[in-house]
Amino acid sequence: MAAEKVAIVTAGGSGMGAAAARRLAQDGFRVAILSSSGKGETLAAELGGLGVTGSNQSNDDLKRLVDETMARWGRIDALVNSAGHGPRAPITEITDEQWHTGLDVYLMNVIRSTRLVAPVMAAQKSGAIVNISTAWAFEPAATFPTSAVFRAGLAAYAKLFADQYAEHNVRMNNVLPGWIDSLPQTEERRAGVPMQRYGTSEEIAATVAFLVSEGAGYITGQNLRVDGGLMRSV
Repeated sequence: MAAEKVAIVTAGGSGMGAAAARRLAQDGFRVAILSSSGKGETLAAELGGLGVTGSNQSNDDLKRLVDETMARWGRIDALVNSAGHGPRAPITEITDEQWHTGLDVYLMNVIRSTRLVAPVMAAQKSGAIVNISTAWAFEPAATFPTSAVFRAGLAAYAKLFADQYAEHNVRMNNVLPGWIDSLPQTEERRAGVPMQRYGTSEEIAATVAFLVSEGAGYITGQNLRVDGGLMRSV
């Protein structure tokens, strides 16, 4: 009998993270969810998984999540790194403290969890990590300054990780969502999207599910835009 697949989703209590957890459970994964609100524990119970209340800004909380996942299922096949929202202000008015918060929210969240999970996946000789980033990582918008800056860094991190871990059959990719229905909707934003609509959290979840699947087994180190055509570049 084949071993059951196991996925960890951080910041998975609501929004795109929760949608990813639901989709992976639907696809047959055992799901472990970390959230700071407690909603992750509720969702995990609904999905027959493992829920931990804690922060992806805490190495101790993440280690507890990984340790409990390994104790229960003995493997980790997928890691999905979601995130909350960092500080926003005019670019020269962002304080040192706010920049450091943005670093924690948008980049260190991935670095911390990957440090814990990568050795497990390398030992298995298989695994896939997907980071939920932003469509504005390469064409930054003043609306999301700390997100754009640190998720540009996340693109570099993913490429460096992919280069090092490809030989172990461990992959990392970033999903770059545009305007998604978990955000406040405005007509101006909608009108700027060629598809003339917001995307759905379920569409992001479906992309995540593909990237952790065997069908995406030759994809690593990439940044995949899921934005209705909002950003276009070679």
